[in-house]
Amino acid sequence: MRLGQLIVPALVTLLFLLSGLSLTVACNKALCASDVSKCLLQGLCQCRPSEGNCSCCKECMLCLSTLWEECCDCVGMCNPRNYSDTPATSKSTVEELHQPIPSLFRALTEGDAPINMMVVSFPVAEELSYHENLVSFLETLNDAQHQNVSLPGNSIHANYENRDNMCTVVYFDDCVSIRQCKLYCESMGASKYRWFHNACCECIGPECLDYGSKAVKCMNCLF
Repeated sequence: MRLGQLIVPALVTLLFLLSGLSLTVACNKALCASDVSKCLLQGLCQCRPSEGNCSCCKECMLCLSTLWEECCDCVGMCNPRNYSDTPATSKSTVEELHQPIPSLFRALTEGDAPINMMVVSFPVAEELSYHENLVSFLETLNDAQHQNVSLPGNSIHANYENRDNMCTVVYFDDCVSIRQCKLYCESMGASKYRWFHNACCECIGPECLDYGSKAVKCMNCLF
């Protein structure tokens, strides 16, 4: 059997399934389309747990990998999310990068911004304002209940004298996966990254003491 005879039916099946996905309001197509298409083409997400058939669940989870939680509803593997209650832009995942290169990050963010990116700088004091309010709330809670409450970010307290510094972050214009976000930020020499659950990526510079800005500013990925 020729290769074309195998590819055409697979593509027809894929287009049919993707047309069904367009009816699933909760599915984050900007984030999930590429990986979901790959898994559907491989026939790894065809079963339906809601109908008692979970024969492919493990294979589908492995295929979607780190995007499983965000994209399982796109392939009918979990209940659709109600994004109107908790917008994707209000949630994010953060991580420190193990081998930052501060000089590289500074060089790439000085002067005109590279194409398809936005460079934003703001006072570290602004970055820390939410963190200080959270710590203050937890300290109050601890005093009221006389319990041991673990306060986050002790290392941040030690650097408060640097609050006059400027925190510089980079936003990529387009939506990217969390894996792409980490790779891009590593390649820029960033210290940390923040990946919003609408697929907006923020690389965080060495002067930032917390995890940068909580505002979504990716030009082509705002919703």
